[in-house]
Order: sequence, then structure tokens, then C-alpha cells
Amino acid sequence: MRISELAAASEVPVATIKYYLRERLLPEGERTSATQARYGDAHLSRLRVIRALLTAGVSIAETRNVVAALDAPPPGPYDLLGVAHAAVTPRPSGPLDTTGALELYERLGGVAAQCDPGLLAGLAQALDTLECAGFTVPSEVLDRYVEAARRIAEAEIDGIPTDSPELAVQYIVLGTVLTEPLILALRRAAQQVVSSARFGGPDATMPMTPQES
Repeated sequence: MRISELAAASEVPVATIKYYLRERLLPEGERTSATQARYGDAHLSRLRVIRALLTAGVSIAETRNVVAALDAPPPGPYDLLGVAHAAVTPRPSGPLDTTGALELYERLGGVAAQCDPGLLAGLAQALDTLECAGFTVPSEVLDRYVEAARRIAEAEIDGIPTDSPELAVQYIVLGTVLTEPLILALRRAAQQVVSSARFGGPDATMPMTPQES
């Protein structure tokens, strides 16, 4: 198909497709002349991936890294996860105290010496943001966070396809990047469900503990 047909099929404007081509997010089409190229289903599929990544908030640079990993994957799942994590882990603005982050990593069952620096920085940044806001997560709630994160990770790793390297790459990279908004949305929905069950519907008043006289 020509670029105009690719644009119609993908609902992505021609100008945007040309931008993705310049940014090396989308592979070049098969040249049919000096000014024309032919595109196929692989380009249509890649456009959907690019749009999903960018919509999820992944930067152009990290999207380039993700699609590069899809085209030339690292040797194993661990390295693929590193690519996916780098795409969604915020970069710290300065040096951070990683003591609390290392403690959390070890509570997950990890070995501190093996923690990826980017992940460690992401954990430290999250903890620093809480501290700057003066908010402390209750220890029993943090325990549940750690437990839930470990269980989610185990389920996701168990689901890695073993019969197709291509599907494994897509599952690991895209599954890691694109499901984060779903996890957050499910958390908010669960909060509403549990709150309604415990305290009543939207007209219920805030439960208050009587103050001692």
C-alpha cells in the first residue's frame, strides 16, 4: 500500500507517519521510485505499537529503543525487561538516597548487588517524592504493596510465551510498558469498590473516630 493508504488504514496522518520515519520509529517502505514507497501489514502493526507507546507517555527516544528491541531483541528475557523498564522509569533529577529503595528491593526477594541502577533510581525517586510531600505510607500498607507487586510479577513472568521468540519479545516489552496504565486504573477502581462496600455509596459521610475527652 502507498503511504496515503497506510494513513487511512491506521488512522494516522501522513505527516505523522513521515515524522515517525524521520525519527526511525517506523522502518522505511520498499522503494518503488525515487519519491514513492510501498508499505505492508508490518508497517501497519508497527504504527499501532508506536501510537500505543506514545499514548502511554513513553518518550520518542525510549519508543525508539523499544521498537529497536522488537526488531533486534537482546539475548534473554532479563535484558528485554531492562529495555521495557528503561522506557517507563523516570530519570532522577539529581542524586538520591537509595537506602530505602534497596530495602524495598530486598523485601521483594531481590539481591541488592543485582538491582538494576535504573530501577533502583526509580524506587528512590518514588520514595523521595513521598518524603517531599510529607506523606508516609503505613507499614502495613507498604507490606501489601510489596506482596502485590511480587505476585503480579510472578504471574507476568509465568505468562511469557515459550513457543515463539517473537511473541515473547512482544509480551515482555509491550506487556511491561502498556499494562502500567491498566494496573493503575484497576487500583483506582478497586479503591472505589472496597470503599463503597466498607463505607457506603457516594452519599455516605466520612467515618470519624470519636476523640477522647
